Amino acid sequence: MTWTLSTSLDDFREQAGEFLAARPAENTVLLTIAHRLAEAGLDVFGERPPVFGWWQAEPGGPIEGAFLQTPPFAPRLSAMPQTAAAELAVRLAEAGAEFTEVAGVSGGADAVRAFGEAWTAATGTEQSVRVSERLYRLGELTDPSRPPAGRHRLAGPADRELAIRWHQEFLLEVKIQPHDVARSVDDKIASGGLHLWEDAGTPVALAGSSPVLAGMSRIGPVYTPAERRGRGYASAVTAAASAHVLGLGAEEVLLYTDLSNPTSNSIYQQIGYRPVEDCLVLDFQAR
Repeated sequence: MTWTLSTSLDDFREQAGEFLAARPAENTVLLTIAHRLAEAGLDVFGERPPVFGWWQAEPGGPIEGAFLQTPPFAPRLSAMPQTAAAELAVRLAEAGAEFTEVAGVSGGADAVRAFGEAWTAATGTEQSVRVSERLYRLGELTDPSRPPAGRHRLAGPADRELAIRWHQEFLLEVKIQPHDVARSVDDKIASGGLHLWEDAGTPVALAGSSPVLAGMSRIGPVYTPAERRGRGYASAVTAAASAHVLGLGAEEVLLYTDLSNPTSNSIYQQIGYRPVEDCLVLDFQAR
């Protein structure tokens, strides 16, 4: 059983691309990150170069697991056997900080737990759960039961400053380290992947959508300013963004929720989203 580690995006896409595309729901994050790196450059998430890897149960066998990391963010695991996740932790610990620094890990819950146990055993660190998430897939899209006033529209250049501010507020709420938010917003506006709900001509909620890759698109972030919550705007903009990507040919529409937020887990199910798998984000700390 073997992991191949690499700093080449081209090699990663060539070797692991077919594997990732075969399970686009569970591998949605890796697919979209790899696409963004190819489109926007290897420095789009940070100054340090990204790293990649793929796993085969035996040399020359099919790819059955993959990961990528865009420092300073933690490695993201694909769908993979728990044994592969544990082996990856040991390999990265052996490779050391010269290859990449690992301060956490994210992905499907079982693989992440296996990685975390092996990493802490190999490094003498401790682990803690930063967030527990649930991945949802859209079944049959249903309009919100109590649709709010207003309408959906795509964001344009005139919405740039508002979208940047709302992205920053969202990242602060979910405790994600921001990096070049303006660039991310510009890319989403240019690609038609930033959605607004406006009421009486005023934007009141925002949702992003990823490009359609391997028949999949992911909705997120979804953000409503605190003073406008509880009026159904998040459900409305999510439903509208979902309908938009279905119209672009998406066969699977996905989104993540924080399991500690019962409101979001409820409203997305009301418009047709169904659970796929639970995911974890772990942090590692020195003892």
